[in-house]
Amino acid sequence: MTPRRRRSTIRSESPAAAGQDSFREETPLQIRFVPALKVTAVVAALAAVALCAAPPAGAEPPARRAATRVPAGLTAGIAVYDRQTGSFTEQLNTRMRFRSASVVKLLIALDHLWLRGPAYSLPADDRQRLDLMLRSSDDGAAGHFWTQNGQSAIVDRMVARLKLADTAPPPSAYPGYWGYTSLSAGDTVRIYRYILDTAPAPVRDYIMGNLRRATRCGTDGFDQSFGIAAVFDRPWAVKQGWSGFSSAGCADTGRPRTAAADGVDLAREALHTTGTVGADDRAIVAVFTLHAQGTPYGKAYSDLGELTRALRVPGAVRTPGTWFGTWGTGIQVRAQATTDSPVLTTLPAGVDALVGCQKQGQKVSVPPYSNDWWAYLPKYGGYITNIFMASPGNRLPDVPVC
Repeated sequence: MTPRRRRSTIRSESPAAAGQDSFREETPLQIRFVPALKVTAVVAALAAVALCAAPPAGAEPPARRAATRVPAGLTAGIAVYDRQTGSFTEQLNTRMRFRSASVVKLLIALDHLWLRGPAYSLPADDRQRLDLMLRSSDDGAAGHFWTQNGQSAIVDRMVARLKLADTAPPPSAYPGYWGYTSLSAGDTVRIYRYILDTAPAPVRDYIMGNLRRATRCGTDGFDQSFGIAAVFDRPWAVKQGWSGFSSAGCADTGRPRTAAADGVDLAREALHTTGTVGADDRAIVAVFTLHAQGTPYGKAYSDLGELTRALRVPGAVRTPGTWFGTWGTGIQVRAQATTDSPVLTTLPAGVDALVGCQKQGQKVSVPPYSNDWWAYLPKYGGYITNIFMASPGNRLPDVPVC
């Protein structure tokens, strides 16, 4: 690691309180995960909460467009929907198609559960794969269901059932690339509204329960705690997406891909955060982003975080603290302010980090720097030495002592 100080990029964050085609519906509904899990849910009546009709091609649903400044070099599609008022609070390029990356795993899971209906019983190995796919974005599990259930036919079925306006299967030249399915922010809101308001209760509870338990690291080694998960306090539920990066955060195992087809950009690095925020899943948030080719994962992570922090998200509680840039690679988050305490995780290189407080601990030297102050990162539950914070001086300005 070569020490290098950057100019501080401090940003303060103050706490704010801030169709008819559906699953086969029969009563009683039962979801049985055999043999490991048995859950019986009796649904006396499912209120028919209709999905809003698809807007005409090229139209923007009625609402204020996002006032958020999009960071330079970034292309974004944004939709924030308030389920309490039935209105959007943010919209930008809601009909723009992005390659979905792992966000399409929502459709893969919904389709597989549909095919298991009306009891929605899952063998133990299916349940294990779905759990891993939804919580830790496992690509192997997605590939298994993609192949087993007909590849692009999965997307075609879900487009028809959910009345999706902008979703399409991968280009014909890439039939096995489920992540090349195209999605828009608007359609992603529609998918979450279907899961929350229309899908049978066992399906809703199973999918949302997994998304609430999203792991910090994906099984491919990528830190997936960006966007919604980085900015807001729980309760939240997330399904993230990333594609094209060669540096992962939790492990250096990126698999960049470059291509372009059918009007959907398959070349630039993609990073998406989607899910719900607040009590009773008050707000649905979908932020899709494309970054200039060659953008490091940490910068994309930070730019998406900056964009997400600026959004108006009803019911959200923002984690208090101050945002700082970091420098260096392989920065370890430790359980205590010492180098011999357990390593909790590793930060993506160059990522912005939220600091809750700081305290003195073991003196660390990375010539020509030495520092005995450590920053507590509430989103990671641990400490990093202040040497790697992009701020002059040993103590961070305006950060309280723990």
